Amino acid sequence: MDLVKEIYLETQKFPKEEIFGLTAQLRRAAVSIPSNIAEGRGRATKGEFKQFLGNARGSLAELETQVIIAKSLDYLAEADANNLLLLLEELGRPLNALISSVRQQ
Repeated sequence: MDLVKEIYLETQKFPKEEIFGLTAQLRRAAVSIPSNIAEGRGRATKGEFKQFLGNARGSLAELETQVIIAKSLDYLAEADANNLLLLLEELGRPLNALISSVRQQ
């Protein structure tokens, strides 16, 4: 959830012509991560949970790519992009651990 907040704060600084482009994509991918985890947890089977966790991991990878793109377009300062990438890495570790845990059950 902290990552979602940071993405929203950073994308507020993007050019207005990006509101329906990269801004929307970054926000959508960020919101998708916790949303997929929550939706998967609410499903009836472990298989469904694993599928939604995989979707969350896919959104995390998508968001990482979009942050790199935003940085390359100078929409994000290097320090801000690095901070977001660090948050993504920090989120990826427990997400991967959760996926491994569910797979082993």
